[in-house]
Amino acid sequence: MASPNHNSYGRINKEAENDENLKRQKEIDEWLPISSSRNAKWWYSAFHNVTAMVGAGVLGLPFAMSQLGWGPGVAILVLSWVITLYTLWQMVEMHEMVPGKRFDRYHELGQYAFGEKLGLWIVVPQQLIVEVGVDIVYMVTGGKSIKKFHDLVCAQRECKNDNIKTTYFIMIFASVHFVLSHLPNFNSIAGVSLAAAVMSLSYSTVAWTASLHKGVQPDISYELVGTSEGGKVLDFFNALGTVAFAYAGHNVVLEIQATIPSTPEKPSKGPMWKGVVVAYMVVAICYFPVSLIGYWIFGNKVSDDVLISLEKPTWLIAMANLFVVIHVIGSYQIYAMPVFDMLETVLVKKWNFKPTRTLRFVTRNLYVAFTMFIAITFPFFGGLLGFFGGFAFAPTTYFLPCIMWLAIYKPKKFGLSWTINWICIVLGVLIMVLSPIGALRQIILSAKSYTFYS
Repeated sequence: MASPNHNSYGRINKEAENDENLKRQKEIDEWLPISSSRNAKWWYSAFHNVTAMVGAGVLGLPFAMSQLGWGPGVAILVLSWVITLYTLWQMVEMHEMVPGKRFDRYHELGQYAFGEKLGLWIVVPQQLIVEVGVDIVYMVTGGKSIKKFHDLVCAQRECKNDNIKTTYFIMIFASVHFVLSHLPNFNSIAGVSLAAAVMSLSYSTVAWTASLHKGVQPDISYELVGTSEGGKVLDFFNALGTVAFAYAGHNVVLEIQATIPSTPEKPSKGPMWKGVVVAYMVVAICYFPVSLIGYWIFGNKVSDDVLISLEKPTWLIAMANLFVVIHVIGSYQIYAMPVFDMLETVLVKKWNFKPTRTLRFVTRNLYVAFTMFIAITFPFFGGLLGFFGGFAFAPTTYFLPCIMWLAIYKPKKFGLSWTINWICIVLGVLIMVLSPIGALRQIILSAKSYTFYS
């Protein structure tokens, strides 16, 4: 029989071990990008959400309208705005629904709703596809916008080296991220994010005002793009994904809310929701004029990036492309931060690496290099928007929050909350199933005339 002395030693050792573990856990949490800084204000939420949402997708909306037509196009744009605002509200509400606990990451909420293992498997792959997918598309957008800026300036000045490959411009864009990726957390990229949010409003305004200035084109047609009926249907599916891509901020919303301070008297959902409402007003100001005016002016001849359809005034379009570059620099960082958090969590908590600057330096540089390589290899802008938009954005944006809400709160069957959530789920599943089909066709058509690393 063990002596009382021996038992008390054992208990003291266990307590010391627990204290040591808690201390290590606290140190790791203070080092990880999402949980290290919790002093954000409500306006941080506003411009982080604008930067996350109003991205490259807005420039593809007139093209999506040309594949949808006036009636369905307007209906889908408005419905998407309403549904995604509702699902974003659900996520803000669910962030602190357990007293004393915060779901700082999307997958933590998924684990609470679906169980420890299943939640991880449901959320993490989708979230990673969205965040890595967006970063790849932004690499392409950034590179193409720098090229467009270069070409417009060169056309004015008759440059000698005016035939530089898109590949090199994507590499120029990536070089910025090899530096910016080492900012430790969300609050440290607040300045970059604010600049990006201002730029998104700027280039959206340039896109629709320059379109208005150009005037309705003489040979305008609002017939659906596509030579065959089958082609038109597949284009319609692709456009659904493009619209879904435009409403993609949900994948980082809990991570943004995690940076806001919270007490039982003043929970973080107050300032967070205030920021979200402001962000959604900005989203409406950017999306609706660009998509409706862009389609009205150019009809079914609009390019998959509306700025490419606009050639004059040259200086203004050159500036707008520069605005796009600055904006996607900020957006890339907003979507990369949760990926860095996941990678660093696995390396430090699971594989017991020491939380050092060297680890962060290697991990983040490898991630930027990976997204750059994929972007250089497959720069099919229109098809990529539709594919990623439908395949992963629709679940995480349109219906996964609704499923979690039903699983956690269990609202009354056939009641208002239950019905609204099921409508969102059905519409979201339709987008998820249909849009990648159309987008794959778009990618195949682009690939036919494409030479690698051109």
